[in-house]
Amino acid sequence: MKNLLTRTLYLFVVLALVFCFGSCVNEQSKEAVVKNKTVKEKIKKPEILKRIKERGKLIATTDYNSINYFVYRGTPMGYQYEMLKHFAKHLGVKLELMVNSDIDSSFKCLDREKCDLIALGLTVTNERMKYVDFTSPHTQTRQMLIQRKPENWRKMKTWDEVEEKLIRNPIELGGKTIHIQKNTSFLPRLRSLSEEIGDSIIVIEDPEKEVEQLIKDVAEGKIEFTIADEHIALVNEKYYSNIDINTSISFPQNVAWAVKNGADSLRVAVNKWLVEYKNSIDSRFVYNKYFKNPRLVRITNSQYHSISGGKISRFDDLIKEVSQEYNLDWRLIASLIYQESGFQEKARSWVGAFGLMQLMPNTAQMYGVDSASSLKDQVRAGVRFIKWLDTQLPEEIEKEERIKFILASYNVGIAHVFDAQRLAEKNNKNPYIWTDNVDYYLLNKSKPKFYRDAVVKYGYCRGEEPYNFVNEILERFEHYKNVIEN
Repeated sequence: MKNLLTRTLYLFVVLALVFCFGSCVNEQSKEAVVKNKTVKEKIKKPEILKRIKERGKLIATTDYNSINYFVYRGTPMGYQYEMLKHFAKHLGVKLELMVNSDIDSSFKCLDREKCDLIALGLTVTNERMKYVDFTSPHTQTRQMLIQRKPENWRKMKTWDEVEEKLIRNPIELGGKTIHIQKNTSFLPRLRSLSEEIGDSIIVIEDPEKEVEQLIKDVAEGKIEFTIADEHIALVNEKYYSNIDINTSISFPQNVAWAVKNGADSLRVAVNKWLVEYKNSIDSRFVYNKYFKNPRLVRITNSQYHSISGGKISRFDDLIKEVSQEYNLDWRLIASLIYQESGFQEKARSWVGAFGLMQLMPNTAQMYGVDSASSLKDQVRAGVRFIKWLDTQLPEEIEKEERIKFILASYNVGIAHVFDAQRLAEKNNKNPYIWTDNVDYYLLNKSKPKFYRDAVVKYGYCRGEEPYNFVNEILERFEHYKNVIEN
């Protein structure tokens, strides 16, 4: 009996110790979790507007079409693009544009913080407010039915005869099939309209085609109906005289940009800017340029429009052929040529540089060409010079940075770039990184403090020109990559 009592007491003590130890460990774990959570809460990301300014770049997404964003004769253009450029300038940052025509993907882009802003001309709806925050509206629109006029409409005696063949009352859409772009606000509106008229409307969401492509399908008789926002319908009416856009299926709706839920600092910044912008000459000029411009049809139908013709310039084939010989992206060389000569083969500078690639006489002589040489030989000489510059740069410069050093050297001479590298190294910056390192010293090489430094061997340089030369060529190159195939 005594032994049983002893064993029972021993077991009780052991269990008590285990429980006590477990409780202590558990409490320590809880305390660690609380501390860890507190640390994480303290290390919050800066507000989005501050992050944008710190990185020096606004990342926005828009869609590629004949209104919002395209390239014409080598120049990036578009209604949303130009508004974004004005806003980025207002913030004092650069603009990086991502092309994304799928609205759902754009929402994911915001949610995953791959971009800061959606500039797709989104209509503001309650459903979309669940996923994004909208800025103040920049325009208003209505949803319009796009239908084809009768085949012989031009021969009809009166417009009333034409009207009789067209749908003017949405009730008449009962039983009709309407093709629309996927993930747009057109779907819920058509569902509501179906309820309102008490009849079914067959809606087909096209995952491949955008609104403008569907409008073209209506004009060509491939489909019977589609829906478009009024401002887009008005522009496309100029291209296709046989479509009718005058039947509205919605009340006026606000059109706005979108930011991530909770990105209040950016949303407020956009709203404040919009107040000033909407009352500016710039705003009226940009709007009229894309919605009231009588030249718009000719521009859109040009072979040098990235959508209809897909060409940058009349020298595309030549540039492609020479670039391929030297394993270079032809769109980069095209961007350089645009910067140097604006695709003017007879261009000549005050210092004697000539041709598409603005070769200096001494450089041209190295490769056996002059202003009388064929355009192909001139472009080939420029490309060979680029490849030579590449061989002169230190191997430590990585590929992504390397092109920046090459472009700067092409513009101002490699000797000044070497000076900027030496200045960077002396001032504890990385001599093999261009952005925010070597570019700073080349930019400032026009100041005595820099060009008189003991490490500088080639003296004064007007550094602003090569600095902008590099940035503008690479920015344009990104636009060409967005919309032009390699």
